[in-house]
Amino acid sequence: MPLALLALAVSAFGIGTTEFVMMGLLPNVADDLGTSVPTAGYLVSAYAIGVVLGAPLLTGLGSRVPRKKMLLLLMALFTIGNLASALAPDFGWLLAGRVLAGLPHGAFFGVGAVVAARLVAEGRQARAVATMFLGLTVANIVGVPAATLLGQHLGWRATFLVVAAIGLAAMAALARLVPAIPVEAHQDVRRELRALGNRQVLLGLLTAVFGFAGVFAVYSYLSAMTTKAMGFGESSVTIVLALFGIGMTLGALAAGPLTDRALRPTLYGSLGALAVILVAFPFTVDVQWAALVMVVLLGGVGFMTTTPLQMLVMNKAKDAPTLASASNHSAFNLANAGGAWLGGVAIAAGWGWTSPAFVGAVLAVLGLAIAATAGFLDRGDGGGSRVVANSARPAFEDKTSTEVATMSSGPGTPSSPSGV
Repeated sequence: MPLALLALAVSAFGIGTTEFVMMGLLPNVADDLGTSVPTAGYLVSAYAIGVVLGAPLLTGLGSRVPRKKMLLLLMALFTIGNLASALAPDFGWLLAGRVLAGLPHGAFFGVGAVVAARLVAEGRQARAVATMFLGLTVANIVGVPAATLLGQHLGWRATFLVVAAIGLAAMAALARLVPAIPVEAHQDVRRELRALGNRQVLLGLLTAVFGFAGVFAVYSYLSAMTTKAMGFGESSVTIVLALFGIGMTLGALAAGPLTDRALRPTLYGSLGALAVILVAFPFTVDVQWAALVMVVLLGGVGFMTTTPLQMLVMNKAKDAPTLASASNHSAFNLANAGGAWLGGVAIAAGWGWTSPAFVGAVLAVLGLAIAATAGFLDRGDGGGSRVVANSARPAFEDKTSTEVATMSSGPGTPSSPSGV
């Protein structure tokens, strides 16, 4: 794999750390700024709002900007947002900093996914995209627990200063390792918007909203489930969250080659497995080792859905995949907010701390139904019953294999496709 993918993964690591670390820092922020924990919870929503708004807005504004320069600008905005959060004098300014930090999230992963797919030989695009996402999953194993401990001991501001430093390191890696990739001559906002209106793209985005909401219905309350349902002490919460992150990483590693082989079956299988695991999860919480195994499995099958969904919208958006790819991350964050809300409704109704798992199972089944409907309609449209990730190279059809091989050779990377 090209070293440029390492730069994308480092960037994803920083983004994943700042996205999820706030959940562990809410009590510290609330105490320091004189507000309640529920009110501090708006900081999680503020980041999600930034992602939802920023993905289409920044992608559209940067449609004519060369890919490498766009990645650097987005990571610079990410760094500024985290620095603003660290220096925020009050809660209102911190809210603004969180929105600012979230704005480049979707656009970065949208552009990054297109760049990652372009850097490798045909038949390895899904694995390249999954490699970038590994930074996001590793953030849940290492970045979030470490940043949470740092915030608990040195204050939450120190956490965001460190994340800003990661942003600077990511910018240096992007500048050094990512090759110059020009914007296609035919690329513009109107073309991207037309691609976003493709029925298969819209169904893919809906699949992400409902299917991935099943994951966040549980993940949002996993800390409470650890202490109130599984019977662990508060000191074990970080370990349980890290196990979820390990599952995410394993899911990302498996999703790449599976998606390259057969996209839709991977999507159907991961959503179906997610529904089954969510139904089974509440019945395992009384046996601690079994509950921990289920946490790993939940992270694995949940994150296994992301790569096929990302490749699906890029594939179906054809030669204008960037906005569709970025919008996929808006869909994931809508899933985050919606799943957390519905899981909270179930708990508030008195159905128990594990009730969000049943809510999540229903959402996963809805996601699977939408995905299956999209597959059926794709056959009717002549798209074929089997979508393979390498059946199309989004936005790159005019590139010869020699050009792709040349672009694949970042610093220290062999120039031949066989060396990718």
